[in-house]
Amino acid sequence: MTSELSSSQVGRIPPELLNHIDEVIARYPVSSRSASLPILHLWQNHFGYVDESAIEWIASKLGLQPINILELVTFYPWFRQQAAGRIMIRVCHTLSCAMAGSKDVYAAFCKATHIPCSKEKEPLITTSPDSQFSIEFVECLASCGTAPVCLIQDELVENISPENVPNILQGYANESVF
Repeated sequence: MTSELSSSQVGRIPPELLNHIDEVIARYPVSSRSASLPILHLWQNHFGYVDESAIEWIASKLGLQPINILELVTFYPWFRQQAAGRIMIRVCHTLSCAMAGSKDVYAAFCKATHIPCSKEKEPLITTSPDSQFSIEFVECLASCGTAPVCLIQDELVENISPENVPNILQGYANESVF
């Protein structure tokens, strides 16, 4: 990773976002590392995802190594490293959800949104041809008792069956998200 950044995101940081990032950093005078998550949220809220050059830029801004920021981006399911569709679907695949059928739920979401669903390990995010939906498997969404679950945008949807996926999506199809 280099210190010279020439990303489409980094090259387009608006002054308002820079000011907000500086304000966040000022709230953590002892350890700028503590500002990592708030800055990642600001970045993702503005750009929609956190790419490699953003990880490098944020790390540099906080005096950290890029791996320190990458660890956060890859651990927390709400951070994305690539652009996603208008509506983001995250299907939990940890033990409780897997045993309750999350793979079948995932496949039903893929079918309903026209996203190719392979039997191999899925990429981080797959997006429908019309860019309306994106889907990914994520780690625990903390609702094991109501498995299988997914997160659609910021809404937790519980006790999903493959048969009710089309009805679930119907509520989001015409929603203005961004």
